[in-house]
Formats: sequence, C-alpha cells, structure tokens
Amino acid sequence: MTQPGHNHPPDPLDAAAGIVVTDAFERFRQRDDVFTRAFWDPSVRSKQTDAFFASYRIDATPRKGEGFQQKDFALRNAAWLVSDIVSNRSAGEGVREGFQAPIRADTPMAPVQVAVDDPARMAGEIKRVAAFFGADLCGITAFDPRWIYETQVDTRDFSEAPVDLPPGMTSVIVLGHQMDQPLVQTYPSALAGAATGREYSHEAAIIMQLAAFIRNLGYEAVASMNDTGLVIPYAVKAGLGEYARNQLVITPEFGPRLRFSKIFTNLPLTHDAPKPLGVKAVCDICTRCADACPVKALPFDAPSDRRPGRSAIRGVVKWTSDAEKCFGYWAKLASDCAICLRVCPFNRDFSKRRNRLWLTLALSPLRRLALWLDDRSGRAKRMKPRDWWGA
Repeated sequence: MTQPGHNHPPDPLDAAAGIVVTDAFERFRQRDDVFTRAFWDPSVRSKQTDAFFASYRIDATPRKGEGFQQKDFALRNAAWLVSDIVSNRSAGEGVREGFQAPIRADTPMAPVQVAVDDPARMAGEIKRVAAFFGADLCGITAFDPRWIYETQVDTRDFSEAPVDLPPGMTSVIVLGHQMDQPLVQTYPSALAGAATGREYSHEAAIIMQLAAFIRNLGYEAVASMNDTGLVIPYAVKAGLGEYARNQLVITPEFGPRLRFSKIFTNLPLTHDAPKPLGVKAVCDICTRCADACPVKALPFDAPSDRRPGRSAIRGVVKWTSDAEKCFGYWAKLASDCAICLRVCPFNRDFSKRRNRLWLTLALSPLRRLALWLDDRSGRAKRMKPRDWWGA
C-alpha cells in the first residue's frame, strides 16, 4: 500500500472542467474537514456540535418546530442505518469506513484477471452494472492524486494517518445517487435529513457491490464515500456536471439534488470528458443560494482562491463556503441544512418537459429570463413537513 506522491503535473482537462489550480495548491488534510474538526478542534467543537452528532442516535431530542418531532428524527436516523452499520464496523481500530477511511473489501480479489481488450466496452459494462445495482449516474475519469487527501484520520484520537491506496490506480468511477425531491423541499428540517441518509445508505451498498464485481474480475477496487479524496473534482471531470456557487455539482438530470460516491480501480477503462453546459454563467448572475443562507456562509462574489477558514482547500480558484458558519447552523438545527440546494434554480424534476425547456433557456444567453421565470414559479417554496407526511 502506498501514499500518493506530491509531484504531479497539471491535467490538460482542467480547463474544460472549470478547475483552476494556483501555485499555492496543497492537498487537503482530512483532519481539517469541519465535521472531523468538530471532534478535536475547540474552535469548532461545542455542546451544540456534540448534541448534533448525538441526535443521529436514539437519543435524538424532539424540539419545537414542525419537522423536528420524534417521527422526523426517527425517519432520518432510520434512513442512515445501512451507512451507519458499515461506517461503525471497524470503529475499534480507529477506522470509520466511508467517512474517515475507505470501505474495506468484503470479498477477495480473483487470482486471475479477466482480459480487457476493449476498455471502452468495459466502461460501458461498468456503467450497466452500476445502474443495475441502483446508481442514478455513472461517469469515469482518470485517477488524479491532487484530489486525494494528504492524510486521513485515526478516529480513536483524531491523529493523522496515511491514505493507503493500492499502487497503480488508473481510474475513478464516480456514481451519483438522486435525493428524494419532495423531502428536499422540506429543508430545513430533521425530516429532510432522511433524503441525505437514504442516499448514504444506498451508495454504501451500491459501491460495495460494484467494487466486489470488479475484484471478482481480478482487479483492484476501493469503495469510497466521503473518505480518501474530494469527490467533486472527480465528478466534474467525469462529465457528470458543473460546480456551482452553492458548492454542489449541477447535473442535467437532477440538478444539485444528489450525492456522489467513488471507486478507485486499475481496471482498464476509457474515461469520460468534462461536459461544460453553461452552469457557471448562470451562477455568475444568480445568488439565490447565498441570499437564502441563514448564516451567510455562501459567497456573493466571483470565484477566488480566498480561504474563509481552515476547512477550505488551499490554491484552488472556486466559490468557497465558510464551513464553520455552515456547520454551526447545522449544529443549531441538530440536523443538516440544504436550503441552498432547495432554492437552487436547477433543483427541478427534469423528467418533465417544461423543466427541460427551462434548462435549455437557462443554459442559453436568455439565462436572465430563465431566472426571472424561476422567481415567479414558486418552485423554491418550502414544503411543510406535515404536508409530506400527509401526502
């Protein structure tokens, strides 16, 4: 097992993906992730953050406000169950699978490799298998060590630990998992958190199964959720969507309404290309997510390499949130907040023709008209949690 090196040339696909890396670039240390800091950093950790994490167990405390009753917490926490089982099974070793460490292989690798004479055909088969197991999107890109964490975390004492990946990784398979739209419309609420938890549980099962399939072909496959590396650059370079002001990837199929997972592998595969559609041009003139953020954690200005805090990567020009403000509000709610996702003009059901027509308009020079129409549509209005329960 080896740790990815520091020396790596810029990728010629960066420009197409909208990725701008400066000479000040440094790989990100997972210990600086705001969720991890909430366990060791006194500037982030508080009674509220402790209560936030505790609420995902049975001791969730109902609170005033619709969407935060016992049944809302119950559904959210039940949605996380499969993910929790996987992430906690190696906790005694300081390994939180899928979050602070990759998911460990449950099946051996076949001793004989299946010959791959046509990497393009194999890539198509991987996408077919991913869809069979339940992934909503699948793209493939080249392994890029810049987006691998400099170090990961031993959760016993939150010290830094090496990121161990098998040598020779060549590809990253990126999977997208659609979040339930009606639940998303109830953000902010504990009820809405079930949309997030369900997809973490879904993606845990899907990537474990897909990785097992690849290992049975005789190739390395490391299943990964929030661990090991940053998924957004891989998702963008795999052609699944574009990075947006709200820190999310906008996809033409589901807008920002999905989670991403990834598999690192040496299986010979052709790679997809970035597919810039014009989302950045919309975000350049749209600040609906920043306007709606209760704690003003999202930027109003142009992309830059400014770092609002320790939890931001160094040396990448992009829109960057103030993670401390954002997570502080999550802790106050005792649940995740995705108001920025709900109000995003791209948060639409693109299976409907009228929304596909709106997307065409938004990605054209008439984008201001598209935003004007969105403002008058009522689409971004919060659904009352009682209406979801009564639906």
